[in-house]
Amino acid sequence: MDLRSYIRDVPDFPKPGVLFKDIMPLLGSPEAFAAAVAQLAGHYPAGSIDVIAAAEARGFLFAAPMALTLKKPLVPLRKPGKLPGATHSFKYDLEYGSAELHVHADAIRPGARVLVVDDVLATGGTMAAACKLIEYAGGTVVGCAFLLELAFLNGRAPLTGYDVFSLLTY
Repeated sequence: MDLRSYIRDVPDFPKPGVLFKDIMPLLGSPEAFAAAVAQLAGHYPAGSIDVIAAAEARGFLFAAPMALTLKKPLVPLRKPGKLPGATHSFKYDLEYGSAELHVHADAIRPGARVLVVDDVLATGGTMAAACKLIEYAGGTVVGCAFLLELAFLNGRAPLTGYDVFSLLTY
């Protein structure tokens, strides 16, 4: 199945000059969505990971079915104020401001092998922050998985030292 045919180009979104890669047609096709999840999950032998983690929000769309497929726990990485109880947090800079991710303090056991999943690898900032948060929580990041990568934005640079896998590259 040609998954690229399910990625729609939207010119000038979210601002003029940007060509947005819209994954909604892929999500709207159960066959294409299932194929993408199967291919992403198939890249990681179930015995090589203990936990799947994803930063909100669209990363959840791929991480949750991957966790079910691989029979692994899913750990959400959320914005401040979204998780009850004790959390670990990590603040990071964005192009125009800053952001913060939180994880439950007891969500990742020390030494757990964690696969971090997101929909798109753009500049790599959010994924790099997610990896640092996982490590701070005691886990070991064994991979960073993406549906698609915008290679011209050099998002792999902040992820040097991590295994990065993208199903589609633009």
